[in-house]
Amino acid sequence: MRPVLADVLAAAQVIAGVADHTPLVPSPYMSGIVGGEFLLKLENMQPIGAFKLRGALNAVAGAQDAAGVTCCSTGNHGRGVAYAARARGLRAVICMSELVPQAKVDGIRALGAEVRIIGRSQDAAQAEAERLVAKDGLTEISPFDDPLVIAGQGTIGLELMAARPDLETLLIPLSGGGLAAGVALAAKTIKPDLRVIGISMDRGAAMYESLRAGHPVEVEEVPSLADSLGGGIGMANRLSFAMCRDLLDDVILVTEEEIYTAMQVLYYEDRIVAEGACVVGIAAVLSGKVAPKGPTATIITGRNLDMAMFTRVVTGQDVILGDKVIKGKTYGT
Repeated sequence: MRPVLADVLAAAQVIAGVADHTPLVPSPYMSGIVGGEFLLKLENMQPIGAFKLRGALNAVAGAQDAAGVTCCSTGNHGRGVAYAARARGLRAVICMSELVPQAKVDGIRALGAEVRIIGRSQDAAQAEAERLVAKDGLTEISPFDDPLVIAGQGTIGLELMAARPDLETLLIPLSGGGLAAGVALAAKTIKPDLRVIGISMDRGAAMYESLRAGHPVEVEEVPSLADSLGGGIGMANRLSFAMCRDLLDDVILVTEEEIYTAMQVLYYEDRIVAEGACVVGIAAVLSGKVAPKGPTATIITGRNLDMAMFTRVVTGQDVILGDKVIKGKTYGT
């Protein structure tokens, strides 16, 4: 069933003391750019380094009697599921594509989960997760299309509105839609006139293309600085597509070059190490694609990145993403 605010409030009780109340801090630099308050919700400060722990804790709590849990993941969801399953003594098998950075694979294995690398797309990883459900009786926890996951991510919206009920604009990184759906559900139920904008990269943005088509569609997955935003939304999507369609006021795409610049800005101006997926809201503002009015917040979703790649970005070196080369640019020049 489609979650409602009561489900988000219940999720807040499940995750209390483990994954809640991350800092909400101002960015003086971005505040100067927009001419008003610009706030950063630091989900990179979670125990696993990403917001995905919220939804994973809530969903795994609902699977306590299962033989184990499985999921497909671009990295952070798998890490959250592995963390939550270990805490409850459950077997966890995380299915991932070859495009997932090794640092994320290693982080999941360190939490005691089994990792299976299947093909070069999330569709292949999803098929393996479904096979494990049928063969081994594991319970699948979708990274975005599960009501308990969506409700768990929605607790970010509760915290944002409790801390800053005067927020007028919220910029949310958009992938499969679990984060955007949950946060928009909570925040807009509390404040219906809040403007909520989903932001994704301009290569392989499955939710954007699906919303434009009016139904879930498949997209080609390609390497991106915002690798956490990769993957499809599932052709049989039950929840997150409709919720994003109904709750988001707009969806904006940013280029790899704009993400590169935003990663540098977040690092040099706010001293924050974060994934490319975290900075798409900043990139949308810096590029002029979004002109927020009133107090504005974005979610810094995680820090589980390839540090070698991050070092290349912040030191202004060229970055190769498959057949695409992003020319280096020293910050401030």
